[in-house]
Amino acid sequence: MKRLGPVQEKTLLILLGVIALGGSRTIVRQSRLVSELRKEWKKIDRRSVVRSLRRLSEEKLISEKVLPDGTVHFALTSEGRRKASFLNLFGSAITFRKPKKWDGKWRVVAFDIPEKSRSFRRILREHLHEAEFYQLQQSVFVSPYPFEEPFAKLVRLYDAEPYVRIMTVSWMDDELKLRRIFFGRRRNPSKG
Repeated sequence: MKRLGPVQEKTLLILLGVIALGGSRTIVRQSRLVSELRKEWKKIDRRSVVRSLRRLSEEKLISEKVLPDGTVHFALTSEGRRKASFLNLFGSAITFRKPKKWDGKWRVVAFDIPEKSRSFRRILREHLHEAEFYQLQQSVFVSPYPFEEPFAKLVRLYDAEPYVRIMTVSWMDDELKLRRIFFGRRRNPSKG
């Protein structure tokens, strides 16, 4: 799937907000959602929305249906809902903040994702590289930074729990090599 532009992302999020509005049970929550949606909608140029809707439809992220009165009804497809949920959780990309001090633990992500889910495999690899994980083996990545939770959310979002293991370990063989990769020549990275 091609990378979405900011207007396409915002359009998906607005459609997701409309779905959330329908599922909201309290009037306070509904009015808050309507207010947020109205603010976001005003920020978008109308011509850009038309182009965005066309592209989202081509990408099969939304479906469109012309009603008898001539109006057009747009709805998120299952892939569109997944993409919008991803954007809602992480924005365009997951942001990773490295701590100043290392806690002495390694984060390991290992996966065996079937071919039918290769698009998720690509997404997972992109985020592992973005988070500066080191590739130990074909499907095993390691990092000293505590990024377990964003990756766990990503895996849950794509229903990939059976294929991905996320571990926090206190010892790894060849740890000296990994310390050099992540921390350079510093002897004790936990001291800052």
